[in-house]
Amino acid sequence: MNKITLQIHCQDQPNIIASVTNFMANNDGNIVYIDQHVDREQNIFFMRLECEFMSNSFSIENFKNLFNTTLAEKFKLKWRMYSAEKKPKMALFVSKYDHCLYDILGRYNSGELFLEIPFILSNHKDLKLIADNFKIPFYHVPVTKDTKDEAEQRQLELLKANNIDFIVLARYMQIVSSTLIDKYPNKIINIHHSFLPAFVGAKPYHSAYKRGVKIIGATSHYITEELDAGPIIEQDVAHVSHSYSIKDLIAKGRDLEKIVLSNAIRLHANRKVMVYNNKTVIFS
Repeated sequence: MNKITLQIHCQDQPNIIASVTNFMANNDGNIVYIDQHVDREQNIFFMRLECEFMSNSFSIENFKNLFNTTLAEKFKLKWRMYSAEKKPKMALFVSKYDHCLYDILGRYNSGELFLEIPFILSNHKDLKLIADNFKIPFYHVPVTKDTKDEAEQRQLELLKANNIDFIVLARYMQIVSSTLIDKYPNKIINIHHSFLPAFVGAKPYHSAYKRGVKIIGATSHYITEELDAGPIIEQDVAHVSHSYSIKDLIAKGRDLEKIVLSNAIRLHANRKVMVYNNKTVIFS
């Protein structure tokens, strides 16, 4: 059995759903999931569909060509089609913080995340032991002001050599430049240690503590050239009180970071995220 996942967006117009579902049925497909959304302000139609094919002769490349000529050109669709059996390859970029890395690798090791991790990359050597314990190749690529361009070229070489589909910055404490962003648009996921757009900066928990906040949060988003302003994938908050110390806030915040980042990774790896106009449509 072969299974495909299809993502579509286009100008909203009559007969799209019927045409797509009839196309699948006419080509011996069995639809097992379908959902759609219309952005009324932009008049944009979004759809995500999963379909199974029992034929042993099914070829996703041939099916893509047939879909393009039969439907995509007619409705002027922007679309992506994936083999649901193929696990996307994810590279992990880290620095010195280990809480997100441990959480991701634990979920990965237990089979919770539908993906492959060909390597872990860091600008420090501190977390190499963790990578070794999980038997994942570790690359140390130091970054300084003078070597940033050279370091990013080395990163690109590793990404290309390992056929990486997307990148996760698991508290990677370096600003990613357009060199990587242009190669991986809406494919670099970051975790931000605050509920954007509040309390940004190097010490958000200290700022939050001084303001006497009653909630703290975490935000996972795609990287764009505008810092911390990319399309948001996942957010969560936790209630806190005046009794919390800064240490308590940091501990609670790290718990949120782990959950929010892992949820964002799962959504992206399962092809449930669609990006449009710096926003996301998240399918269930």
